[in-house]
Amino acid sequence: MFAVTKTNSKRTIGGKALVKKTIFNMTCRSLYFNQNSLMLLRIIAVFLCFSASFSLSAQKSSKPVPSGPLSPQALEQLQGIEDTLGVLGYAIVNDSIEAERFAACKVFITTLVRALKTENSFQYPFEQIKTVSILTPPDSSFRIFTWQLFVNDSTYRYYGAIQMNERQLKLFPLIDRSFEVKTFPANDIMTADKWYGALYYNIRQFDTRKGRKYLLIGFDAFEFFEKRKIIDVISFNKEGIPSFGDPVFDHGKDAPARNRIYLQYSADAKVRLNWDEQYQMIIMDHLIPWESPYGKGTTAVPDGSYDAYRLDKGKWIYVDKVFDDKQKDVPFPDPILETRKEKDIIGQKKGIWGLERRNKKQ
Repeated sequence: MFAVTKTNSKRTIGGKALVKKTIFNMTCRSLYFNQNSLMLLRIIAVFLCFSASFSLSAQKSSKPVPSGPLSPQALEQLQGIEDTLGVLGYAIVNDSIEAERFAACKVFITTLVRALKTENSFQYPFEQIKTVSILTPPDSSFRIFTWQLFVNDSTYRYYGAIQMNERQLKLFPLIDRSFEVKTFPANDIMTADKWYGALYYNIRQFDTRKGRKYLLIGFDAFEFFEKRKIIDVISFNKEGIPSFGDPVFDHGKDAPARNRIYLQYSADAKVRLNWDEQYQMIIMDHLIPWESPYGKGTTAVPDGSYDAYRLDKGKWIYVDKVFDDKQKDVPFPDPILETRKEKDIIGQKKGIWGLERRNKKQ
């Protein structure tokens, strides 16, 4: 375990003891929660509190001013806070004690918001926070933070925030409500305070007749034996308020368009779902039913083939078996024995050496 600290304006590497000290210098060790639900509710309450305050400030602002360069003072301040965020982020993912993971997550939220309140903070990359995904689309209109909190072997919670590209902070905290959903919300429109949580690892912008939208590709740890990968869509209305989900996934005339896509598969399987730059498509493993080795009924695993989504006029068109190449004849290598008849043991054509010898004798 390591931690990054700031000493005399230089970054140094510390040990596990430094991680513990940093967390509990910022939180009271007596805040030990006896129930997971109470811990999670308090963390969510922190985000909801910030959500209300920033939504109100967003409504009061008329014309947003894009972010500009960071001042030297702002840069120094953000570097110091980033060191703390790096330590807290590492503890959220790696600490073996449940209560300390929860405490680190709670303090991480308040510390992150304090950092983002710095003028022009949108320009700061936060490269030292290795356990948090920070994605920015090519148009740099916003960036989205997401991270995962491990609760226990079968429970995970996701946290996130959308920061708009403005000089003063405009933030939309994301409140994970996926645990309240019995079935995957493939056709729902969801809001920032009712978000299907995931750890996003890729973002793609695309244009439609209704305006610009963004694909978010992410991972959901879901349950102990089952995992999910998802494709969601984020867009902003005229007031700049984000929403998730849009009927842009086209599966043909006989099937309704979907607002978001998911693959659910066995935790033992490795499943691909990502944008492929070479083929200019979203490539994903084709899954087939498979009996769970843990007695959990039927699960899904890849069969070695791939499906895809291809962008066409603002819609993502489903492509079945994208690499389904067929040949008339079965591939067969050159017959070694047949070619060997024409050559001798050293690879020369038969008869050449014999002719040369006869010519020399004559």
